[in-house]
Amino acid sequence: MATNQTFVRVADADELRDEGRLLVNRGGRSLALFYHEGEFRAVNNRCPHMGFPLSDGSVDDGILTCHWHHARFELSCGDTFDPWADDVQAYPIEERDGDVYVDLHPEPDESPEERWKGRLETGLEENLRLVVAKSVIGLSNEGVSASEPLRIGAEFGTRYRDQGWSSGLTIHSCMANVLPDLRADDRPRALFTGLRHVASDCQGEAPHFDQPSFETQDVSAERLRRWFRDCAEVRDDDGAERCLQTAIATLEPEQVAEMLYAAATDHLYLDAGHSFDFINKSLELLDHVGWEHASTVLPSVIPRLTDARRSEELSSWTQPIDIAELLFDAFDELPELVEAGANETWEEPDDFADTLLSDDPHAILDALTDAVRNGATCEQLADSISFASVMRIAQFGTSNEFNDWNTVHHTFTYNNAVQRAARRASSIALYRGVLTGAMSVYLDRFLNTPPVPLPNVAASDADPAELRDELLETFDEEGGVDDAATLVAEHFAAGGDPADLKRTLGRALLREDAGFHTLQNLEASFAQFDLREDERERELALVALARYMAAHFPTRREAEQTYVIAERLNRGEKIHETN
Repeated sequence: MATNQTFVRVADADELRDEGRLLVNRGGRSLALFYHEGEFRAVNNRCPHMGFPLSDGSVDDGILTCHWHHARFELSCGDTFDPWADDVQAYPIEERDGDVYVDLHPEPDESPEERWKGRLETGLEENLRLVVAKSVIGLSNEGVSASEPLRIGAEFGTRYRDQGWSSGLTIHSCMANVLPDLRADDRPRALFTGLRHVASDCQGEAPHFDQPSFETQDVSAERLRRWFRDCAEVRDDDGAERCLQTAIATLEPEQVAEMLYAAATDHLYLDAGHSFDFINKSLELLDHVGWEHASTVLPSVIPRLTDARRSEELSSWTQPIDIAELLFDAFDELPELVEAGANETWEEPDDFADTLLSDDPHAILDALTDAVRNGATCEQLADSISFASVMRIAQFGTSNEFNDWNTVHHTFTYNNAVQRAARRASSIALYRGVLTGAMSVYLDRFLNTPPVPLPNVAASDADPAELRDELLETFDEEGGVDDAATLVAEHFAAGGDPADLKRTLGRALLREDAGFHTLQNLEASFAQFDLREDERERELALVALARYMAAHFPTRREAEQTYVIAERLNRGEKIHETN
């Protein structure tokens, strides 16, 4: 029982009995008081769903019903019947000498942080966007590190989708990666974006039941790698998971990553590059939430290997030139080439970039294998090929079919993943990824026929802030692909801070109902910007991004409306009084 000092007088007992309900304000709180079934009750007057006054609701059979969305609450304790509504705060209430007293400061059952974590889990389980948004904002307001909602999303998304890693968790990882580049008030918005996609991906899906590791600790890394690749080859999910769980339990993280990369490059461009990218994103997500979650997260990528479409089975990779055969022959030579270049130092030739964008696959592969023989590292080659992928988007012709944006995008995100993987691990497998990515760049050549001229603004006295505002306005209208590219180029020419430009591009993305590929594209483009040293290359990475975003905007912005409602509710605003 709370002490007398914690209670305050709120009403005359007889008046409340006669009226049945009263609305009062005490200590900065709006309270709905009820006399029902011979008992006094007190709850916060704001419906926890969207803030409608509960004093205007109905009470029957011990249930308080809000009249806006019909959320129902157990009147004595405030617990909701409807998970989308949240519980309403109920207050201890007493009658003393003809007056009604309420304890305005009851001891909470749990901390605000724990409550918001629980609500986030409910939002994910029920796929409730508003609940997810309110929870993310609530955690942010409590000063909780982003690693917590990232961890909750990672655990939920990998356990409750038996089909494994997909677009939702990839978006979740992408948003984690770009958080430092965003405005502070857009970071919870980015977390909401990833989490709502995770929830959507898992809705109605069967859960995943883990396979255990082998009991033995004596299997060598090489044998585990071989077993894992053999299981992936014959599409044996369970066997592959036991091998992977054993590797996680016994090997170093870099060795586990190398095992996954090897399996992902045993075949060509699995699932249009998604398989390799998803594997890399799973490892990047672990960078944010901790390797201790690897046994939960990494098995989710196994279906991306066992169920994947293999590009050597596609006519585009075998006709009229058998690109697949050329690649597999080059793969056979890689161990000897890497050994030959072990003590060499490679400098990129002046015509190397032009060769990578040429229309001769033999010349491209010859240039790459010669580079390996002369000491080129995997990271050096991946850097060059990633930039070639950037150029395919920067010079993509809008006269192509709209879906062709996906084609150049897939090559870009694949090569970006290979480049970032090369910074994590070192293996022959990643050279295979490099060569495969170069051939995908080659296959995309017709989408740059003719190549769109690059914006080239030598100097500008424009105000960078005004250019950023104009860029946002450009995204409000369809068809501003080239205008957006020019504005980005002019921002660089005017000496604008690239960090401000990235924050503007992030704001533009997060206000839209952006699709999977657009969300991926921003994250990969930001990564390419950060990885490059040449100023013109950094500029073109964001030029390409602006073109891609402008091609896919505007959208209905439904998710942004949900997020703004959640923000206003958490600030205590009266949503129901605004049209």
